Amino acid sequence: KSILCTGTRTSGNLPASRLRAIWHHVDSTDQRIYYDDKTMTLDSFKHRTRLLGDLGKNNCTLELTEVKNHDNGPFCFRIELVRREDNKPTKDKFSFYEECISLNMLTVPTVPTLTHSKTAHKGRSFTITCTVAHTCPSRAPKITWNLENPQVTVHHKDIRYGNWEVQSILTIIPEEEDDHREITCSAQFNGGRNSSQTMTLYVKRAVTYNHIIIPTVVVIGTAVAFGLICVLMARKYNMWNRLSRMSRR
Repeated sequence: KSILCTGTRTSGNLPASRLRAIWHHVDSTDQRIYYDDKTMTLDSFKHRTRLLGDLGKNNCTLELTEVKNHDNGPFCFRIELVRREDNKPTKDKFSFYEECISLNMLTVPTVPTLTHSKTAHKGRSFTITCTVAHTCPSRAPKITWNLENPQVTVHHKDIRYGNWEVQSILTIIPEEEDDHREITCSAQFNGGRNSSQTMTLYVKRAVTYNHIIIPTVVVIGTAVAFGLICVLMARKYNMWNRLSRMSRR
């Protein structure tokens, strides 16, 4: 989970080495969930928080991994200044209590959404888009398909307010034997959670007119052959008539 955070200070621009970030519980500044000195961080949050932002650029975004049920907050951000890079903190501190954040905990991971045309055509390119929403761009879900060597394109999108999307676009050339085949998109989240979504592929055969052309050709061929036989028989009959009249003379 990434907790987006930006802020401005009244002390002017200072290098990040002169700044110390503190994330703490709203009840007390001593209940720290993140601090440079890990010994001053709550045991339940040690090694689970990391500052992603650059304080020198007013970015205090925090990453929280292995999210647990009690990680709902509210959490607040506080910044302190030091005189020199190796100096202890001064009394100059800035807190942002009006912008504390609470987290809504989800008991199950987000289920992927599949977008595709209703019917695929044999021998034609067909795409399926699998979209998964998440809240941690530094540890985006990994999307996989139940196909061998799938041809995919991956896109990441910021949909604002601390939410992101990852899209995996699958491109296939379906054949007749792929009709009614089940295609599954699976998402593996950080921490071991998984979710998936399955669709059934319907493949439409290529349009042919053999069922019309072949019978028509057969009928025409039969008619032509029958006509030729009739002509030959008529000529033969006329010839016999002539020979018969000549013999009578």
